[in-house]
Amino acid sequence: MSADLGKLLEKAREAQTRLQELQRDLARRRVEGAAGGGMVTAVASGDLRILELHIEPSLLETGDRAMLQDLCTAAVNAALANAQRMIQEEMQRASAGLGIPLGGQG
Repeated sequence: MSADLGKLLEKAREAQTRLQELQRDLARRRVEGAAGGGMVTAVASGDLRILELHIEPSLLETGDRAMLQDLCTAAVNAALANAQRMIQEEMQRASAGLGIPLGGQG
């Protein structure tokens, strides 16, 4: 095995290790999404799981089921979009120093 190939393989292992560490770190992070002026908030993790859903008690008293469903859906989608944005930014940041693209571009 040539020295160049050995260096390339070492760099690939390093990149894989850093990516795994980043994925673990992102999974522990939390981001929020809100709807209805903050009457419904959803909290997502960096591994795209919904961790919490908060509903303002006064919203439950209205009895408007369709509106509640719409606001919950919007808050969850906002939280997931924020988590995806965070993941993309962190992947781009991590790959910048390696010269190896780790995340989707665009």
